[in-house]
Amino acid sequence: MGRLDGKVIVLSAAAQGIGRAAAIAFAKEGARVTATDINGEKLKELDGVKGIRTKVVDVTKKDQVEALAKEHDHVDVLFNVAGFVQHGTILDCEEADWDFTMNVNVRSMYLMCKAFLPKMLEKKSGNIINMASVASSIKGVVNRCVYSTSKAAVIGLTKSIAADFLEQGIRCNCVCPGTVDTPSLRGRIQAQPDPEQAYKDIMARQKTGRMCTAEEVAHLCVYLASDEVCQDFPLRLRKNDVIV
Repeated sequence: MGRLDGKVIVLSAAAQGIGRAAAIAFAKEGARVTATDINGEKLKELDGVKGIRTKVVDVTKKDQVEALAKEHDHVDVLFNVAGFVQHGTILDCEEADWDFTMNVNVRSMYLMCKAFLPKMLEKKSGNIINMASVASSIKGVVNRCVYSTSKAAVIGLTKSIAADFLEQGIRCNCVCPGTVDTPSLRGRIQAQPDPEQAYKDIMARQKTGRMCTAEEVAHLCVYLASDEVCQDFPLRLRKNDVIV
């Protein structure tokens, strides 16, 4: 028996990094997973994994998101992973950078939640997990202005959905990791003028002496996707109480 036996899970950005690790972890625990990404070639690497169906979807496109939702009679878990890390202060951030980051990091989650939430409400049961970051309203991080702003918005979106729909059987949480060793991070390091120094600077900030792995984040996501959350934290709801 898997921890997610029979659950239907849809997630974005599954071609690599946290999304890929989560898709595999969900499937290993018995879930039926629809793994989406815009990178069709990388996404194909999941085609042979039992329990995973892949589909190329641009989650910033409303028509593609709505078409994806129509393919599912119901969804137990929606995991919004798609995101982009923009480097720089507010003075480095052009309007195009701001719009692109907010579109990928926030609007995509808005579109996915709005498309899939009605299906959850029909069943009076559902679970949304959003990918945020410590670089958000949690902590100010140097040279991450628009990225941190977008992830703070994700936290706000998550709390709003949790407050509005908790009593209708929907729970909504976000994951806020620190530095995670992913292909995206490695690519950003290599793009720096001095990749070796950039890597040393990142490692100097890791109090544990190492970066978190995508698989470790995926373990947390499995827990949030499971029914163990309800068992571990029975909620005693009172008027105006919001538990996120």
